Amino acid sequence: MTEDSDTPQGQSAYRRLLAEIRAGHLIPGARLRETELAERFGISRTPIREAIRQLEADGLVTHQARQGATIRRLDYAEVLELYEMRLVLEGTAARLAARMAQRVELNELTEINDALAGATPGAAAQELNRQFHRTLLDAARNRFLVKTMSALQKTLLILGPTTLSETERHESAAIEHRAVIEAIAAHDGDRAEAAMRAHVEAALNARVRGMRGREIPLEDE
Repeated sequence: MTEDSDTPQGQSAYRRLLAEIRAGHLIPGARLRETELAERFGISRTPIREAIRQLEADGLVTHQARQGATIRRLDYAEVLELYEMRLVLEGTAARLAARMAQRVELNELTEINDALAGATPGAAAQELNRQFHRTLLDAARNRFLVKTMSALQKTLLILGPTTLSETERHESAAIEHRAVIEAIAAHDGDRAEAAMRAHVEAALNARVRGMRGREIPLEDE
């Protein structure tokens, strides 16, 4: 389904469902009932069906026997694979940004990270974190990297809110971001990539701890 064939209501429903997945309101295994969603969104079932088909194309929704459309579950191996790709892609983005970033982008990264450091852990901090990573990706100036990272980020939505909801992780992330910014400002690609990879590895460790804490089965153990 291409964007041109979507109805405006279908696109709106798609964005709303993405937001609910990102916020953790729709968790893995949750059923997407067309009638219920249509009533809640105040629209017909047709745009809901369009939105669900798009989520399925994104890999966020699967169809299960006797349950219908449900938010996809990721097993432990898939979570590791996602973060392995983050290591490669975001590490590369940091390396490219060290070569390509303008002073205005460095200032923006610093301002976003300062706001993040001063924010209370929660939704606002998580949005600042997303802004930081989007800004860094834009600073890399590689449209193919942006496109690939966008697809990966959609799959990451299945994991729900970022690990920055934890106070300790929130504080550590701001420090890790600062190391990335300093390396980019110094035009040191090696150091920028290493700092970003360390940041992603720390995020993975926090994610795995969170999965264990919620007693989500890690199938490969």
